[in-house]
Amino acid sequence: MADLPTHTIVFEILTRLPAKDVGRSKSVCKQWYALLSTQDFVRIHCSRSVVSSNQRVLLIDDLTCSVRPIISNNNDYGPSSIVTFPFHHQNNDVSILSHLNGLLCVCLNHTYELLLWNPTTTAFKRLSCI
Repeated sequence: MADLPTHTIVFEILTRLPAKDVGRSKSVCKQWYALLSTQDFVRIHCSRSVVSSNQRVLLIDDLTCSVRPIISNNNDYGPSSIVTFPFHHQNNDVSILSHLNGLLCVCLNHTYELLLWNPTTTAFKRLSCI
């Protein structure tokens, strides 16, 4: 068997990690930060996350938000993990308009404010409507 370059081995391992672990791995060193920030990495990581065993559903109630794994053999939900909204909101105020690669475009209904939110890292950014 031919020797594989270390870069390839690291890339293959990191693309199989859960998103939270990938985020934590960015602080390991500058090379990993650069690697984990590339469009190639994001695309491959997302494509590997689409496997049915990795599927999750985000459930939003009045004031809480939870993430549950989907159990594919009976279309049921597994145990939930509570996600805290990192932004101020009111009851029944959050609408998800769209999503892409784990990011959500959210509208706060009482202010019509748009946010780009990553529920995995809880990071969000207000979008200006200019």
